[in-house]
Amino acid sequence: MVSLDINGKHQNVDVPGETPLLWTLRDELGLTGSKFGCGMALCGACTVHVDGQAVRSCITPISAVENRKIVTIEAVGGDPIGKALQAAWVELGVPQCGYCQAGQIMSAAALLRRTPTPTDVQIDEAMDGNICRCGTYTRIRAAIKQAAAKQGGTR
Repeated sequence: MVSLDINGKHQNVDVPGETPLLWTLRDELGLTGSKFGCGMALCGACTVHVDGQAVRSCITPISAVENRKIVTIEAVGGDPIGKALQAAWVELGVPQCGYCQAGQIMSAAALLRRTPTPTDVQIDEAMDGNICRCGTYTRIRAAIKQAAAKQGGTR
């Protein structure tokens, strides 16, 4: 039995400790917002927050996150940064197919928490490894800047 804190709720799951967090979220807990893309932490579709840091859940064993604070896309809109990002995503029409967008938003939220007024270079560095097959990178950057501005950032 592994004890997890997911989206502010205490959850116990009965799976082997080496089970990837992604599969625990999706298959055991029904939180399907985080997506499986590559299974090697290269695409970012599975990104969640662990203690506020963007983490690739496809390669993170649940034993490594026991009793740590996990936040998924299902709950990121519950804080002002996540809410601002989601609003900017909709307003600017960021997603096309939408598959990568949960991971994109999770990485962007982690960036804005540590760097409230990111430069283009900082955005590019933070979002590196989040792949968008539809190529909406320009809109993703604009949405991050818009959310930052609504949170008091100036760029």
